[in-house]
Amino acid sequence: MEDNPLPSFIKSGIYQLNLTAVFIDPVRLLNRSYTRFRVSPSTYYSRFFDSTNSTQSTNSTQSPKASEDSRKRKRKQKKKNKVQSLNEREQIADRRHQEVKPFLLKAHEALLEATDILKVLRNLRNDGCVVRECKELSKESSELSLMELGGVWQAPMYEIVLNYYHDDKTFQNEGFPLAHSIEQRVTPVFNNLVANEGNDDIEAELFNHKYIIPKRSCFYMSDLQQIDSLIPADSDCGFNLIVIDPPWENGSARQKVRYPTLPNRYFLSLPVKELCHTSGALLALWVTNREKLRDFVENDLFPKWGVTYAASFYWLKVKANGILTGELDLFHHRPYECLLLGYCKGKVGLSHALELPLLKRILFFTSPCLLQDTHSGKLARMNPIPDNRVFISVPGDYSRKPPIGELLLDYVPGPIPARCVELFAREMIAGWTSWGNEPLHFQDSRYFVSKTTEN
Repeated sequence: MEDNPLPSFIKSGIYQLNLTAVFIDPVRLLNRSYTRFRVSPSTYYSRFFDSTNSTQSTNSTQSPKASEDSRKRKRKQKKKNKVQSLNEREQIADRRHQEVKPFLLKAHEALLEATDILKVLRNLRNDGCVVRECKELSKESSELSLMELGGVWQAPMYEIVLNYYHDDKTFQNEGFPLAHSIEQRVTPVFNNLVANEGNDDIEAELFNHKYIIPKRSCFYMSDLQQIDSLIPADSDCGFNLIVIDPPWENGSARQKVRYPTLPNRYFLSLPVKELCHTSGALLALWVTNREKLRDFVENDLFPKWGVTYAASFYWLKVKANGILTGELDLFHHRPYECLLLGYCKGKVGLSHALELPLLKRILFFTSPCLLQDTHSGKLARMNPIPDNRVFISVPGDYSRKPPIGELLLDYVPGPIPARCVELFAREMIAGWTSWGNEPLHFQDSRYFVSKTTEN
């Protein structure tokens, strides 16, 4: 570990707390994907940064650890005389929780002892954001419903405009540089691989809404019935890191009415094996803490996908003052989520190409490898994947997961750079393919500020 990891954190967004735990700033991680724009901290951190509470926690003489201990004592007092009986599945879930609890507590303790990162943490929401600018961003018009738009019969005819801004030095008029040089490309937005192959992020337009597309990235926006179009004809153009954040069916999502969920059986049809690179792939699956779901994943989903379980990582959620977002032992609302990791063996894919319709063959003989050097000649030297690793962050919007690809690259098999895909994606990252029915959700320009105007 570094003697002073703070300068590295300011640059990378990753702060090593100890050998098994890190603190991450998703905004810093995401902004490594952009050159002309940056993710606005004020819009990313839409929760857990209440101005009144933040001021109180900053000025309070009580430390975050003391505050949390006080809160625990109050909750224990309330539950002192309450006996809670658990059914068989809940007992298994509780045993899992008790096994991982020491790792979570150790990670959180390391964060509370890292006074330098705690100071940064309190100001994450205002980091580099002008106060007036932050207020304007929060009041902009509502988002375009991509799911509704993709569900109408006209969807295949809808097009997105990609605006490529070129350096003025490249385009001159009689020796004088032009003020603005923009190249526009128009392409179908649904059931089509839309790619930004350049080294700069670009601005896209769809029905008077603007979206920011990261450098060297692409998205395929469709429903689950069209996911087979993402399968590469040649597995050498497959993916060796696959992150999946399924819209699991659960009461919380229904109550929030934020996005539609799917029954578990629907995920059995995901073509994970066919998406894998010839060298195999590391698969990272977000799951809830429900034991019924864990049982389904271990006994049905992973076997169906051909995935062998390897390890579990945990995302521990904290507020702006460093305390947990909820009581650690509160059974149905624990302040952490689990990321299950496993390996999938590669599959020779050339023969699969002959089974695809002609249009898909043409598309995927050319598109899946657009964003990667397929002849780098370098293979990843895979490190043993540790179990029970903890990463801590302040949560963003509801159901928005932090970008964890950087934390997984050391364990990815196959070529370098890794070919990465996220399924059921709601945002994009440089060098990644994003698939889902709303991969542009968090690419809406209202979540961004222009680097040229942020000061």
